[in-house]
This record gives sequence, structure tokens and C-alpha cells, in this order.
Amino acid sequence: MKAYYSDHFVLPLPDGHKFPMAKYARLRARLLADGIVAEGDLHEAPAATWQDLELAHTPAYVAAVAGGTLPREVERRIGFPWSPQMVERSRRSVGATIAAAISALEDGVAANLAGGTHHAFADRGEGFCVFNDVAVAARRLQRDRLATRVLVVDCDVHQGNGTAAIFRDDPSVFTFSMHGAHNFPFRKEASDLDVALDDGTGDEAYLELLERHLDEVLAYQRPDVVFYLAGADPYEGDRLGRLKLTIDGLRRRDEIVLDRCRRLPVALSMSGGYAHDLDAIVTIHANTIRTGVAYGTAGARDPYTL
Repeated sequence: MKAYYSDHFVLPLPDGHKFPMAKYARLRARLLADGIVAEGDLHEAPAATWQDLELAHTPAYVAAVAGGTLPREVERRIGFPWSPQMVERSRRSVGATIAAAISALEDGVAANLAGGTHHAFADRGEGFCVFNDVAVAARRLQRDRLATRVLVVDCDVHQGNGTAAIFRDDPSVFTFSMHGAHNFPFRKEASDLDVALDDGTGDEAYLELLERHLDEVLAYQRPDVVFYLAGADPYEGDRLGRLKLTIDGLRRRDEIVLDRCRRLPVALSMSGGYAHDLDAIVTIHANTIRTGVAYGTAGARDPYTL
């Protein structure tokens, strides 16, 4: 299974800490140490082109990011200051998801070892998200006639408000979000299907809802490709999650999604994870990749059979 990384572009946060960025390099090291992926399957992420970014973002916003002319309020909502490194990291995070989506069409499953920047809107970023990697990648596949119908399965604990807004009036992209009802963003957008969870929701209730709703969505949408945001932040030890899923429960979550999407190309993004125990986050993400490897070839198809 191919996996794409950009972890050497580390962005310091305003308080001087590099968390949560540090998890990405640790994840890549864990994947190699545990033999989950081979060195030859890891690829440095290409940078998304400015033209690619304008498939999902307004030209004015893309130009402001490129030129460092973001309004102060937009920069504040993103959460870290503008810098050339921020621009490069953001472009490569999107490029990794584009590359993973194209690889998934050939191999069944591929991954961005970061990504899941689902709080970025067409005209602004927020919540540590500059550009919306899944939205751009979906539009790129559609532009190149590699996919028509797209399904976004967002299992980050925070609703993918930017993704929902970008695709609000587009029936070709179905957005399905399972998230904390009382968590950020506090003003939710309307996904095609929102499953809002009470604080303290645990493994069994979560997994039952996921199975039921995902089966319904797949039967209704019949997508050509799936983008799966496999957030580690529903974990019971997450600082920002407020749910109570165990590491084993999150592994079972991944198995449910990839089993239900067995005959479909799936592009994985790691999305959020904010536990104090960095090893726990890395374990959750490594389990996602391990599960992706197990299901990898099952979804491969000829992209010209749409």
C-alpha cells in the first residue's frame, strides 16, 4: 500500500510547541519499525499546484495564502501564523491526498500520513486547516474523469464543516460525518448526513451507528471512490475529543469502514489526534494503516470503467 508523507515540514505553533505536528514523523517511523509498510511504499508528498487548489478554493483565498496577505482574522482562525513553511506544508498535505486518491484507484487503498484538513472552507481556513485536502482531491478526480460520485466518510471527532460547506449544493459528493455534538466547531454546517454523538459515547454505541449509517449511505450513493478521515481523536484519552472509544474500538471502526468499502478505492487521511500520550495516537494511526494494508488490493479497479 502506498503512503505519502510531508512530516519534515514541521510548523511551530504560536506557543512554541510542535504538537500535534510531531505525531506524523513518529507515525512514519512506527510503520517502518513494525513492518507495516516497506520503505519503497513511502513517498514524499508532492505539492498541490495552485490550479489544483482553485478547484475547491476561491482564487482570492489561494492568492492570499501564496502571497502572505491573509487578513489577521483569517490567520487567527487558522491557528498558526503565515510563513513560507506553512504554505509549503499545506500544499504538500493536499498533494499527498491527491496522490493517495490516484493510487487508491489502482491499488484499492492508499494513505496520506497526515491530511484530513476538513475545517478549511472555500474562502478561508480555520482549526489548523489551511486548504481542504479531501475537497481538492475529490475535485481533481472529477476534473480528470477518474471518478464521478464521491463519498467522504469523516470519523474525526470534530465535524468537517469546511467540507460540508464546499459540497453543500453538489449531489455528486456525499458528505457523511460522525462527530461530537457538543464539540468544535460550535456552529455546524449541514453535511449530507450528520451523526452527532453525545459526550461519553463508547465503542459499542459508536460502532453500531457507524455500521447502520454507512450501509445506508453506500446503498444510496454508490460511489466511485471513498475518502476516509480516520481521526484518532474519538479516543477516550484525547484532550479534545470528549468521546470514550478505546484503541481497540477505533481499530474495529477502521475494519468496519474498510470492510464495507472493500470493492471501492479508499484514500485514507489520518486527521486529528490530541492525546497527551503521543504513543497512543501513533498506535491508533498505525492500526489504521495496518488495516488499510490488509484490505488494500480488494478495492482496486480499472479507473476507465466508470
